[in-house]
Amino acid sequence: MKPKVCRLDMNEIDKDKGNEVKGKKEKLWNGGYCRAMVGNFMLFFSFYILTPLLPIYLDAEFAADKDVMGLVLSGYVVAALLVRPFSGFIVDTFDRKKVLALCFFFFFILFTGYIGAGTLLLFAIVRTLHGLPFGAVTVANSTVAIDTLPSSRRNEGIGFYGLSNNLAMAFAPSVGIWIYNATGNFELLFWIALVIAFVGLITVSTIKLPKREKIKEKKPISLDRFFLTRGWLLAINILCFGLCWGIMSNYVAIYGSEVLNITDGTGLFFMILSFGLFASRIQGSKALAKGKIVENAAVGVILSLGGYLLFATVQQSWAYYASAAMIGLGNGHMYPAFLNMFIKLARNDQRGTANSSILTAWDIGMGLGIVSGGFLLEYISYSAAFWGAAVMQGVGTLIFFLFTRGFFNRRRLDRGTV
Repeated sequence: MKPKVCRLDMNEIDKDKGNEVKGKKEKLWNGGYCRAMVGNFMLFFSFYILTPLLPIYLDAEFAADKDVMGLVLSGYVVAALLVRPFSGFIVDTFDRKKVLALCFFFFFILFTGYIGAGTLLLFAIVRTLHGLPFGAVTVANSTVAIDTLPSSRRNEGIGFYGLSNNLAMAFAPSVGIWIYNATGNFELLFWIALVIAFVGLITVSTIKLPKREKIKEKKPISLDRFFLTRGWLLAINILCFGLCWGIMSNYVAIYGSEVLNITDGTGLFFMILSFGLFASRIQGSKALAKGKIVENAAVGVILSLGGYLLFATVQQSWAYYASAAMIGLGNGHMYPAFLNMFIKLARNDQRGTANSSILTAWDIGMGLGIVSGGFLLEYISYSAAFWGAAVMQGVGTLIFFLFTRGFFNRRRLDRGTV
């Protein structure tokens, strides 16, 4: 039985081929793309400047116990996870720029809730509500960034896009801690975050998007409008990698302090991790520009596996920092490659759904990692928790090489078949 040709996507492919002829003249760093990256940087910077300090704030302001802190601070993760599938549908259905501006406005304005929250319950409500626009903006902004890219530079542009949040995640926590140590004023930090978010809102509001062709036939609402069902195996694969990240990122600080006696090294660990992400995204974008998507993902999953194995097997400070570099380099190759794979499995009118699908799978994996890592840590040992991450990375690596590569190559729409 011959594979069925998808006419809609073949038209898009023909247009892309035409653009490739003019590829030398098409700009990657156009105004809209740069504004989307700046907006993304401001989004993550305003968010992560507070993240490491919120437990300290809850303890100082409300005398919250650690288990209560966990519940309060995890609210935004649950909210972001719930809203992301619907965000993809909304971004694909309505005007993407208007959706982005509206969601960014609510993200910005909710910072005032932290300033005005006088009780722990009110703070918990604000924190949970904040996860809704955060989850929506991440989907909308990345989709808008893709729309601003010329088709001949799309692979490369997707790889570079993540540098904006990597830089924010590298520097924002350190800036927040420095300001707090210098002033001891939490309210000042909330106001700074509010101002940075406002700058991000103004920036994305000035993006000019090319006109989208109106879809003549309105498709019935189905699961595929909320989750990219064509990419189900990729979602399972990225979920495995997200689980490893959830264990590592949430328990590395307490592990370094209690096992390795590294009291001030957590900031350096994440700095090395972030620069690994940064370096590999720059190098990997060159490979993505040449269409080496699967190869880039393969390098990433292997490097990450080496990093998790090193972290689990060698309990010494040099391995602690070396594993940060390897995991950063690995994830910097792997994640943009998987995002490209999701995009290439989606129709032109499903880019929002593709973005929300990979983010949803990653968030579910992270949530499972936080829960399972805490259980292993509490009832068995640190070693068991980090070996759990290494084993799951190994499982994800096997799934990728045995199944995901072939799955993607058979289903990618730029091959012209469904």
